[in-house]
Amino acid sequence: MSYQALYRKYRPRDFSSVKGQEHIVTTLKNQLQADRIGHAYLFCGTRGTGKTTVAKIFARAVNCENPGPEGPCGQCAMCQAIENQNSMNVVEIDAASNNRVDDIRQVIDEVQYSPAEGRYKVYIIDEVHMLSVSAFNALLKTLEEPPSYLIFILATTEAHKIPLTILSRCQRYDFKRIGVETIAGRLKELLDNEGMEAEERALAYIARQADGALRDGLSLLEQCVSFYFGEKLTYERTLKVLGAVDQSVYHELMEALVKNCVEGVVDVVGKVVEQGKDLTQFTNEFIWYLRNLLVVKTAEEVGQLVDMSRENLQELEKYAAEIEVEMIFRYIRVLSELANEMRYGSNKRVLLEVALVRLCRPQMEQDYESLINRLHNLEAINEELQDALSSGAFSAAEGSRPSEDGAAPPVEKRVIRPEAVPEDVRDVVANWKQVLHRLNPVSRSMLNEVVLSVSEEGKLILAFSQMTTAEYFRREENQTEILEAAGQLTGKEIQIEVRYAESRQELNTFPELRNIIKNVEIEMMD
Repeated sequence: MSYQALYRKYRPRDFSSVKGQEHIVTTLKNQLQADRIGHAYLFCGTRGTGKTTVAKIFARAVNCENPGPEGPCGQCAMCQAIENQNSMNVVEIDAASNNRVDDIRQVIDEVQYSPAEGRYKVYIIDEVHMLSVSAFNALLKTLEEPPSYLIFILATTEAHKIPLTILSRCQRYDFKRIGVETIAGRLKELLDNEGMEAEERALAYIARQADGALRDGLSLLEQCVSFYFGEKLTYERTLKVLGAVDQSVYHELMEALVKNCVEGVVDVVGKVVEQGKDLTQFTNEFIWYLRNLLVVKTAEEVGQLVDMSRENLQELEKYAAEIEVEMIFRYIRVLSELANEMRYGSNKRVLLEVALVRLCRPQMEQDYESLINRLHNLEAINEELQDALSSGAFSAAEGSRPSEDGAAPPVEKRVIRPEAVPEDVRDVVANWKQVLHRLNPVSRSMLNEVVLSVSEEGKLILAFSQMTTAEYFRREENQTEILEAAGQLTGKEIQIEVRYAESRQELNTFPELRNIIKNVEIEMMD
């Protein structure tokens, strides 16, 4: 007998072998036992989840001479005929290539004749959403008033494309994605039957790559065991065959991102390219790595939410303690956009490197998540300085004494305070009204239209749309007034940078810290 692919060789023959779709199998078995069989079924779900397989089992079960609790017996003449595709009672139609109205009219002509043997005629129409509008209309009349011996089973991956008039006449069953543990268990079962060995980590990785589709998992497994035929399938060998990378590479990339090291991220990409790995797959897997990092960062009990070894989980916990949730959101957003671009891009390496450089340089973007990233970087830079500075204010050296004749008054020195950190800048912005109350009326009125932001160096940016206002606050004496008011409020020495925006659009590119702080406070209250 010629060789059969694993997914064909081990296709379930009865309901007991169907994995991960218990909610559907139980319903169909109950209908068979109660003899309450419908005339039209719609099987929806992603590829490889068992739609066609369950349809064939059901088609054999309704015609089986000795049906059991798990469906067809597989031994009677009808079961054998349907299994060998020699029965006229079960007809499979591929709507992708038979989608014209004439094809459906031919089906309608055939269903007028009752089956010569068996109880039911079953038509399985795969990818039914591919039918034309005219073909659907031609099918509708038969679905409305079908003969008692007729059953339609429509299978599709895109149920939203099917007309409502068809949907309303079918019993709809949604096939869900199959869990990783279920797929891995099935792969282990098949390997045992084939007399092959594989590590549990290897099977778990293949199951994750299957993305809920058992058929895809079987195809990936067959690819791996064919390459290492007669040898034990290890985790490292699986990564090599499927063009994937080990978790240590993602840890290395995450380390570089946390440190904002452009050289580090580019070096990781270079290593991945040298190993011949697929960059699209690498990007998608790193997005999943970030998903796990987000779960570790936000969930109280990780439990079964993160499927990885204890060592890798400890690495995630380390990075989770070092970065903000908003930063993880930003990483996932940028890389998800990249994954879509890479589908059509010709130079995937350049696209990936550019995206990773963007992640290391949040100042290249102006959104809220990037601003949080920038503040995080500034806090990291100033952490050692903050520890070194004393909590009190430093007094400058006394000015020169007045002359004996009293002609020269003493020079009044401004108090020199410890250098501010990003948290102090936030405090100044959050209490901006108190700062304004300490200013003279002219300065206070000219600050009505100011946009408050922060620079990469941690300076408080005063952005104006009027040149005269910007020039006013570029004067040292006017800046000093603001610095002194902020210093009295925080006890720290902040730095100011005045910016002029030629248009309102340019002014809007500066993130307004007051709004961001307000939104964060509202979220915390909720």
